[in-house]
Formats: sequence, C-alpha cells, structure tokens
Amino acid sequence: MKSLFRRFRPSIGQLSLCLMVSLAALLTTACDSQRVAELEEGVATEGDVRMKFGEPEKVWDGENGARIFEYNRQPAGAKNYMITIGPDGKLSSLRQVLAPHVFAKIVPGMPMETVRRMLGKPMKITPFELKNVWHYDWRYMDGPNTSDTKIFTVVFNSDLRVLSTESVADPALSPN
Repeated sequence: MKSLFRRFRPSIGQLSLCLMVSLAALLTTACDSQRVAELEEGVATEGDVRMKFGEPEKVWDGENGARIFEYNRQPAGAKNYMITIGPDGKLSSLRQVLAPHVFAKIVPGMPMETVRRMLGKPMKITPFELKNVWHYDWRYMDGPNTSDTKIFTVVFNSDLRVLSTESVADPALSPN
C-alpha cells in the first residue's frame, strides 16, 4: 500500500507548478476583469484600450476597416481577448475567445491561420514529425474554479489544416 501511495503522490515540483499556474490564472483573471469592466463598447477609444491592456500581441485586419487587437494570456493564463477597434477608433467589441462555444466553430479542414485568428496565440505548439502533425494547445477555464482548467488541442496536418480537436483536464493541475 505504501508503494501505491508513493506512486500517486504528487512531487514538490508538480505541486509548485500547480500552485504557480493557479495563482497566475487567478491574478490575471482579477486584473483583466477590472480592465474589462472599465472599458465600455462604443465609448472607449483605442487609447483607452492600450492604456488598460498595453500593446497587443498581434493586430489583425477586421471587416470594413476595423482592427482586432489580440491580448494573449497564455501560457499561464486561461483567457485570450480579441478587442475590435472600429474605423472610428472606438472599441466595438471585447471578447474572451477561449471558450467551448468558440471551439465548436473549429472544423476539420480549417486553415491554421483561421484558427489562430479565432483563438489567439497558443500556449504551446508541439510537432510530431513522424506522424507529420502539429498539436496547438490553449489553456482555458471550463467552470468557475481554477481546478476547472482544461487544455484545448487542435491537431493540424502537414498542410496546416485542422484534422481534429479535443479538450482534456490540464495535466499541470492533475494529482499524478
């Protein structure tokens, strides 16, 4: 029985990583919630957004002259924000994109660039050269508690088109 307990007992490193991920997610969420609350759609300007969130990770071209600012919270965080600035220079939408309803829109055959634009920069990209596929991973929250953290994976083929998707419990937070 002792050997069984030792086998499933988390190491200090695993506990430290779990604590670090949970703390980072909590702090980022708390700060971001405050920032989001202070920005009103149709009122806040691009300057207001940059003052609250800083420089975007990437700026995407949107429809009709709009620009989409990507604010990435990966790898430790569990949210990515896409903030649309309309042609008038005002915030027209602010979305947290790492969520099951967004993941459901990702379908086989979709190009990687489209997925990247939908979800933002992934937490991790892992090439599997022998299989000629790439796994892109995003950490996200699937509930109100930090223990509800999951990893959403998109598998791309050699043409960088979606083969499949899956969500699993975040291994950084699992007890093994």
